[in-house]
Amino acid sequence: MAKVLELTTKNFKDTIEKNDFVIIDFWAPWCEPCKNFTPIFEKAAEANKDIVFGMVDVEQHPEIGEYFEVEKIPGLLVVREKAGIHAQVGEIGAPAFDEIIKWAREYDMTAVRDYIGKQERGEFN
Repeated sequence: MAKVLELTTKNFKDTIEKNDFVIIDFWAPWCEPCKNFTPIFEKAAEANKDIVFGMVDVEQHPEIGEYFEVEKIPGLLVVREKAGIHAQVGEIGAPAFDEIIKWAREYDMTAVRDYIGKQERGEFN
């Protein structure tokens, strides 16, 4: 199987900055829907080796969950080119997750890049 990264406070930022496409699963060991989703997440990682899949245990690394304002789990965050383009809360099945991945692959990043460029140039001040 493709490796699913355990994302921690030590490797989270580096993972986002060094990879163009990352899907993050926010979970906790006591969360039954989270545990049910793990095999789906792992299977998607195996089928999409060009995407980095990572899991954040919000009990072990609450500061990551707090930063992203994760209030409910399971939760997904899709990141492309260092920008969050989709967030999903709640239990989903494999077909819905496959659709999210397909949508994220096809998402036109032009508007996001333009917006980030304007922010970097201070055009919103």
